[in-house]
Amino acid sequence: MSRSGKLASQGEQRENGRQQILDVIRASEHIARIDIAKATGVSPATVTALTSELLNAGLICEVAPEGNTEGRRGRPRVGLAIRGDAHRIAGIKVARRLISIVITDFAGHEIVHHELALDTGRMPAQVLAQEIHRALKETCKLGGFPIADLSGVGLGLAGMIDAPRNFVYWSSSLEERNIHFAAVLEEILPCPVFLDNDANLVAKAEHLFGAGRNCDNFIVITIEHGVGMGVVIDGKIYRGTKGCGTEFGHTKVQLEGALCQCGQRGCLEAYVGDYALLREANISSGGERYQTLASLFSAAQKGDAMAQSVLDRARRMFALGLANVVNIFDPGKIILAGARLSFDHLYSDRVIDEMQQWIVDVDAPMPEILVHDWGDLMWAKGAAAYAIEEVSALTVKRLAGAAG
Repeated sequence: MSRSGKLASQGEQRENGRQQILDVIRASEHIARIDIAKATGVSPATVTALTSELLNAGLICEVAPEGNTEGRRGRPRVGLAIRGDAHRIAGIKVARRLISIVITDFAGHEIVHHELALDTGRMPAQVLAQEIHRALKETCKLGGFPIADLSGVGLGLAGMIDAPRNFVYWSSSLEERNIHFAAVLEEILPCPVFLDNDANLVAKAEHLFGAGRNCDNFIVITIEHGVGMGVVIDGKIYRGTKGCGTEFGHTKVQLEGALCQCGQRGCLEAYVGDYALLREANISSGGERYQTLASLFSAAQKGDAMAQSVLDRARRMFALGLANVVNIFDPGKIILAGARLSFDHLYSDRVIDEMQQWIVDVDAPMPEILVHDWGDLMWAKGAAAYAIEEVSALTVKRLAGAAG
C-alpha cells in the first residue's frame, strides 16, 4: 500500500520498484539481476524490465563478471552498478566559522573537497547563502568543472530543521528564525538543495561509512560549539513529526539554569557546549582569561581548581544526559562524534561510571560507547549521501513521469 493507506497504482508500484532496486544496487558494489530479485522479492522478469529502464536512463551500468569464467556452464552473471558519472553531488557542512564541502559522483566517490573560513559564526540568511555559493564555485573550479554541473546539494546546519520541508525553525548559523533556507539557496544555485540537521547527517555518514555500518539501531551524539544527536532506528534516521526531535542538546537538565544559545535556560548544551565552557570559565575568573578550549583544558591539567570545576560540572551533566538517552532509546551503540579536543573531558571512565548509576538497572550489558574523531569533511560526506538519496528519488520520479 502507499503511504496514504490506499492501494498504490501500477505506476506508483513501478516507481517504488525502481527506487527499491536502485537502493539495493547502491548498497552493493555490484550485483546480478537474480540477486536483486532475491533481495527485493520482486520477480526476475520485473527486475529485468525495471533495470532496463534504469540503464536507459543512465543511472546504472553493467559490470563484467569478476574472475575467470572459463569452463563454467551457462551464461555468466553480469553485475549492475551505480553509474558514477550520472550526477555530481555536493555535500556541505556549515560549522561555527567554516564551510566544508565535498563533491562526489553519483556512486558516492569523492571528486574534490574544499574548506572556506567564515568571518563570523552567525549571519543573515542571504549573506550565508552567498558565502555557500562562493565556496561551491571555488570547489567546482578546483575540480575542473562549472557549478552548473551539480545535480543536487545536501546541506547540514546545526539547529531545529524540518528536513522534508527544507525549513529552518532556528539555527545557530542564521540570524533569522522560521525560514525556508533551501529556497533562499535555490535562488542562486543551479540545482535542488536538501537541508537537514547536521547531527542527522553525521548519523547517516556513520551508518553508510563509519562505526554504525553494521548496526541498524544506534545513536550519534555530536559535541562541538553546541551538542546534537542523530538517531537511527531500524536503519533509518528518526526526525520526529516536525523535524525537531532528538534535540539532545536542548533537553533540560536544570530549571532556570544557564542561558542556552537557543534562547532558553537549563539546556544540556548550556553546560557542555564549547561556548558554555568558555563562558562559565571567564565568568568565574572575572575576565576574558580563556579564549580557547585548549587554554581551559591546559589550566585544568595544571591543577587550576576553577578550570577543573567547570569541566567536572560538564562531565556530570553529560553523564546525566547520556543516562536519559539510554533509558529512553535503549540503543545498541552510542557514537560520540566531533573534534576530539571538545570532548576529551566528556569521555572517560568517570563519565561512564556516573552514567551507569542513573541507568535503569537490568540484567543486560550496557550499550557500546565509541568515540569517532573526525573532521568537518566527514560531516559534509554525510550531507552528500543525503543529497544522493534525494537526487535518486527525484530522478526516479522523472523517469516514472516520462514512462507514464
